Amino acid sequence: MKTIATDKAPAAIGPYSQAVKVGNFIHTSGQIPIDPRTNQIVSGGIRQQTGQVLENLRLILKAGGAGLENVVKTTVFLKDMADFASFNEIYSRFFTRSLPARSTVEVAALPKGALIEIEAIAVLE
Repeated sequence: MKTIATDKAPAAIGPYSQAVKVGNFIHTSGQIPIDPRTNQIVSGGIRQQTGQVLENLRLILKAGGAGLENVVKTTVFLKDMADFASFNEIYSRFFTRSLPARSTVEVAALPKGALIEIEAIAVLE
């Protein structure tokens, strides 16, 4: 197992890694919409937060030698399922070539009051 870390994405806010590589797979930790320059949740609603989360995931995967095109599965945690359509609109801008499998669930709360958290599994070919 190899730890993946980059200063271009938010640092872990607890005892975990941004991602780990095991064999040909990269497993990311759940990412919330923290701007790595300010270390704060981005302002705005679900669209802005979704974009930041996916950008954070992109940068973490890049540090591991992968990209969003390598993602085979995401798990999405939404604070409010009423945001699903807006989230989906932004998500579809990041995943255009190969669409990963996905689960989306509504949760009672997320760290730092975030509206969204996404974790991903990518495979290196």
